[in-house]
Amino acid sequence: MKYSPLAWAAWNGHEAVVKLLLSRADIDANKPGEHGQTPLLLAACNGHERVVKILLGRNDIDPDNPDDSNRTPLVLAACNGHEVVVNMLLGRDDVNSNCSDEFGQTPLWLAAYNGHEGVVKMLLGRDDVDPNKSDRRGQTPLWLAARHGRKGVAEILLRRDDVNPDQPDKTGETPLGCAASEGHELVVEMLLGRSDVNPNNSDYRGQTPLFWAAYCGYEGMVKVLLGRNDVNPDKPDNKGQTPLSYAAKNGHVGVVEILLGRGDVNPDKPNNKGQTPLSYATRNGHTRVIALLQPPAAATQSTS
Repeated sequence: MKYSPLAWAAWNGHEAVVKLLLSRADIDANKPGEHGQTPLLLAACNGHERVVKILLGRNDIDPDNPDDSNRTPLVLAACNGHEVVVNMLLGRDDVNSNCSDEFGQTPLWLAAYNGHEGVVKMLLGRDDVDPNKSDRRGQTPLWLAARHGRKGVAEILLRRDDVNPDQPDKTGETPLGCAASEGHELVVEMLLGRSDVNPNNSDYRGQTPLFWAAYCGYEGMVKVLLGRNDVNPDKPDNKGQTPLSYAAKNGHVGVVEILLGRGDVNPDKPNNKGQTPLSYATRNGHTRVIALLQPPAAATQSTS
């Protein structure tokens, strides 16, 4: 990598070398190296608090100077969970706490993604930070926390009145849908505790949180979702496939039993091509599911 001596010293946290180099009149403290990374950005990225403090003490330092990917020192410090460095940068009037990189990812977005609860709290303490600001794919900090099971971060975000708990990404997937598809039961319970979360919201394929829980075989999640009176257990996706049809297709016996225990689930509901849960189970050889789905008369006939 093509870095100046000052950049290398800052990158590795060599405080004494940084001081020595900065004492020279011919040193440019803001000089970017490869990919536009300044000494301050490199020190912030690696959490070298003393080096950051030295650099921020200079009048000729631009604390918000981004690299070629539009990532500022604050963006990288937040991404890596360096709380002290984040606090130092946020103490500056010339640092944009709501800036975003080339992918639309803000310091809060990256802190939420990586589960850095302390940094998330710090950033949300600022009036100029938008807690709902999404990246280019429409994914918000809460969406990410739900997707990756960051329970602590989700709790922090959901305590705020200005956080939209049901904001979908560009594919229509909501935080609840994300948490359900990844098996994060505690986050699902948290979101279901909100009156402003619609558990029947579907993504661009028409697939609901229950659909994903059934598809993946998360029995506990299915029970939690079905514990809501407003969850439609038989809602089909755009292909006409219900939660039961995919549970049967994937051989999730426990989920099939839970769904069949409901009086509002049609066990013979076909999809747009006429395929039923039984035909899916038969095609994939899931004998235990077949036994659950086969009508009693047919089961008797087959043994006669």
